[in-house]
Amino acid sequence: MIRLDPATASSVAAPPTVPTWAVADGVRSDPDAPFQAGAALGTLDTLARAQPAWAGAWRQRLALKCAAASMRLAGRAEDEAGLRDAWQLCPAGADPGPAGAIFGAWRQLALQPPAVIADRLAKGTEMLGLAWDDEALADLCMKIEDVAGSQRPAPFAAAAIASHVVAMRPDAELFAWWLADLVLAQSLRWPRPLPLLMAQAFGPAFRGEASGGKRIRPGGKNFEWAVCLALAQAAAAACRLAADLARRAEKLLAVAPKLRAKGAGDVIFLLLNEDAVAGSLTTKNLSRFAARRLFERLQQLDAVRELSGRASFRLFGL
Repeated sequence: MIRLDPATASSVAAPPTVPTWAVADGVRSDPDAPFQAGAALGTLDTLARAQPAWAGAWRQRLALKCAAASMRLAGRAEDEAGLRDAWQLCPAGADPGPAGAIFGAWRQLALQPPAVIADRLAKGTEMLGLAWDDEALADLCMKIEDVAGSQRPAPFAAAAIASHVVAMRPDAELFAWWLADLVLAQSLRWPRPLPLLMAQAFGPAFRGEASGGKRIRPGGKNFEWAVCLALAQAAAAACRLAADLARRAEKLLAVAPKLRAKGAGDVIFLLLNEDAVAGSLTTKNLSRFAARRLFERLQQLDAVRELSGRASFRLFGL
């Protein structure tokens, strides 16, 4: 377990805010849509490249939001709380179930650099509940290389790969959204992908008058323009989430010197890097009883939130 180093965990400047005009409602064929997306992604780019102490928790919270939207696409009923339970309450090494595995796919997307190799895509499809043969995955890797080499703007590259996946496999839309975020990060040269687009897939950006109010799927009419508008909305939401977590992390770091538990640094590290931490956590330096006392102390200091709403099997986070 890596310990928290107070000397390197100081807060960064307040996260930037996407300009209001960049997220204004627009027409999906409006030439301003790419401009809006560019302005919003330019703002988000600062955060995507920074390494504030809370960056891990931010990325995992974005992954949770995309996983929750994935449940609707997969025809499942789990919400964010259900996904947290599926992941956090699953014993180490055990199968987290279909919902937990999908959440795990989004978590892994946010953890690794945006390299595209067949093994990574195979793991992603497996976690998303899809069967995909090796030859098709190899062809998909080549397609991604072609898209990346075309030098098209990042939103259009993401839209192109999502459309290509659905054209290949209409049942693989969830993978199309997952891969779109990977290609977006690759095009923008971000150190790690940010889960963004899936959380917008059922939003207003993908419902247009031309489609009769029906959802615009990858490859549909005006899909590229809709992706631009969705990315503007997603970037604004990600920046708002970052601002909230930055305030909460600042409070957590401020109370750190008041904590006497031997393993307190380990817990703070996890809180800054995870969406949620189980209240029954045990580490080399912290027993379950000591962890419970520590989380109670952090609650008293208003430095963490209890996320489950339960009296037992509790989960804590920023």
